Amino acid sequence: MCATGDSTEGGDPGGNQQPGEPDDEKARFSALLEDSAEDLYEHAPCGYLSTLLDGRIAKVNTTLLNWLGHTREDLVGRKHFSDLLTVGGRLYHETHFAPLLRMQGEISGIALELKTADGSRLPVMVTSTVKRGGDGQPLLIRTTLFDARDRRAYETELLRARREADQERDRLKLLNATLQRTLLPPTLANVPGLDVAAHYHVASADEVGGDFYDLFPLSAGTWGMFLGDVCGKGAAAAAVTSLARYTLRAAAVYDPDPAAVLANLNTVLNHEYHGTDPRFCTVLYGLLSPDTDRGGFRLTLASGGHPPALLMRADGTADRLPTPGGQLIGVLPDAHIATVTFRLAPGDTLLLHTDGLTEAHAGGDGGDRYGDEALLALGRALAPTTASRTIGAIRALLDTFGTGVDDDTAVLAVHVPLPAGEGQT
Repeated sequence: MCATGDSTEGGDPGGNQQPGEPDDEKARFSALLEDSAEDLYEHAPCGYLSTLLDGRIAKVNTTLLNWLGHTREDLVGRKHFSDLLTVGGRLYHETHFAPLLRMQGEISGIALELKTADGSRLPVMVTSTVKRGGDGQPLLIRTTLFDARDRRAYETELLRARREADQERDRLKLLNATLQRTLLPPTLANVPGLDVAAHYHVASADEVGGDFYDLFPLSAGTWGMFLGDVCGKGAAAAAVTSLARYTLRAAAVYDPDPAAVLANLNTVLNHEYHGTDPRFCTVLYGLLSPDTDRGGFRLTLASGGHPPALLMRADGTADRLPTPGGQLIGVLPDAHIATVTFRLAPGDTLLLHTDGLTEAHAGGDGGDRYGDEALLALGRALAPTTASRTIGAIRALLDTFGTGVDDDTAVLAVHVPLPAGEGQT
């Protein structure tokens, strides 16, 4: 009893006033809580509207009237809700909104536009609910409207930014395509007695790949050919690709021996990119010269860590041309270059390719890798073949992979035609 008396003595009889709380602040706070329900309805931060089942307006709050610029007498009993909508909104209301509301009894989050008294448009988000009586029969429709002008402005800005992003992406694609074309020969050299075909498959238009190839004349009766793949993608890879392509051409003029050509390229790349951002490539370089005694061509092929070429012979067999021990170009100061010399006889076809082909996913994204063995099986199925038939089959194969090709692919095929009168099977 004494404790209770001590706690209330001289204090707030109601026990509600906090220590140090001014009386006038408490009074203002109490006044805020005494807003009438009518005031809360009239001046809510959203529009309220009640309509009869036929859509005729029965009640509207001050907030919505202020947004529209109308008086209560303009609307109540005189207008239908659909009269407040734009032509498109009225059509949507009659064909979708109203039928769904009748079936479901409630519909929410619908974007519509209202017409204001001055003819401007007011974007709103609309939610409507059917009020029912005790017997379950519908009595009227209550609708809440939220001002969506800020949202509409945000969406407009978002669309504008998206359009600009799409335009920038298109410009980037054009730039990448133009840059890619400069890294490939516009045409391949015409070698008497040899048919040549090539193809470059772009995995992504958003990035420049690092694959490259070329076939070009050297001294009288000899030609150089190469196909390679620079690590990485984008502008950095394109710079290395350009350097590699022109270095190979220049080195071949200085000393056409294939091992010497790749050794020269290795020195250049190792010197230029030996720091914190090393760059390297794999490459096959070949020296072609006619075999005047037996027909066809003599070919010496040097490899710097590149996948082996595929030889499809006139007799219908096909095998890889292994160059074991060839090391990546640009990594070590003195890379080991592996070479192989052979005869490309009449009816034979040689295919050079980058690993984008064998590492593609045969079943699309997530499928198994196509692999070296599958490519060898394709070569054996094609042999004997021609350069154009081989490249055509590779192009068709890449198309079947779809999005499974996640790296650019370059292929180069050379074929020695059979003598006149001996048809290719």
